[in-house]
Amino acid sequence: MTTQNELFEKSKDLVPGGVHSPVRSFKGLHTTPRFIKKAHGAFIEDVDGKDYIDFCMSFGPLVLGHKDSDVEKSLVDALSRGWSYGTCEPYSLDLASFLLSKIDFVDQIRFVNSGTEAVMTALRLARGATKKDKIIKFNGCYHGHTDSMLIKAGSGLAGTSEASSAGVPEGISKDTLILELGNTEEVIQCFKDHPGEIAAIIIEPLPANNGLLIQEKSFLEFLRKITKDNDALLIFDEVISGFRVAFGGMAELTGITPDIVTYGKIIGGGLPVGAIAAKKEIMDNLAPVGSVYQAGTLSANPLAMVGGLETLKKMTPKAYEEINANTTKIINVFNKWLKEYNDGEFSHYSLTSHSSLFWIVAAEGVNCMDKIPADITEKFNPLFETLLEKGIYLSPNAYEVGFVSLAHNDEVIGELEKRLWN
Repeated sequence: MTTQNELFEKSKDLVPGGVHSPVRSFKGLHTTPRFIKKAHGAFIEDVDGKDYIDFCMSFGPLVLGHKDSDVEKSLVDALSRGWSYGTCEPYSLDLASFLLSKIDFVDQIRFVNSGTEAVMTALRLARGATKKDKIIKFNGCYHGHTDSMLIKAGSGLAGTSEASSAGVPEGISKDTLILELGNTEEVIQCFKDHPGEIAAIIIEPLPANNGLLIQEKSFLEFLRKITKDNDALLIFDEVISGFRVAFGGMAELTGITPDIVTYGKIIGGGLPVGAIAAKKEIMDNLAPVGSVYQAGTLSANPLAMVGGLETLKKMTPKAYEEINANTTKIINVFNKWLKEYNDGEFSHYSLTSHSSLFWIVAAEGVNCMDKIPADITEKFNPLFETLLEKGIYLSPNAYEVGFVSLAHNDEVIGELEKRLWN
């Protein structure tokens, strides 16, 4: 049997860096990426036959765990009918009707293929609806790899920006204004500096892709007010938080209504799906009704639609209580072990959490990029490798969060304790 070390060497000849997404590369770690051959429940198993308790969960979509039997049955049934039509089909209507019946602040939804595509469409829609060009984005929020979101703060005045990736033209970065999370004065000044030019503010209401940077509700309320006062739109990027912190995401938990919301991850139950949703007067700007163009060959793929629907049907109020309770137990186990392991080798770490998300970080009160320790990666890597050796799989990057699923039940938590103290 080919080992994962051999597979990685082969992969590097075939794929840039040997991976199809950079975070999978194990960059900076003293081990090679794990090539997973199968998964079930809370566990994944690599090609060498070692299994791991999985807290990556495909970076969030698998809220039920791997290979849920009901989702699997729905996919097998759908597969027997065909797997791509390129036409209108009823399955997306079933999912759309289910979602819109439960999320009362939107009227319509359009399915795309990823969170990045959802954000790209939401930005274009905001610009088309407002007839303005500039977008405010916050340092520390990740919105996919569309050009205008691969922007970092510049070295000049508040709101200045520059590309954080090669291949992003300067002209695109000029229309993305970068501010710091939680800084209301910067937002006020930015609107003064660009009167009548700002189409929208986009934010992860629970920033969870550059650490878990939990924001005060008052800051989100402020963004809602200032966008209304300046005829700009508020976009909530709920690709991660949507259907995870609550069925209606952070919009439901906070009671703050965005103009446009983007979804991904859980909405497809582990298959490639993203979505944008808003009130009808905004969605009517999208083609074929309006002049804002968006299209996709595989949008509303029938497999993804039934997989997403079967997953979301299981996310009842009781399910959220259960997954949050499991998360609390898991955090307590990790925190106890971090203090005790190897005479306190990792005692400087603790877990920040929200709902079924957690982040292991060697600092407290981190809610913006400036507060993230500069040495976070070099401190995280030994912890990651220690846990990996014990059969516990985290997202392989210090800035990524951990995800708990309904499959992380008491039995799995007991196994976690055994592996940690073994």
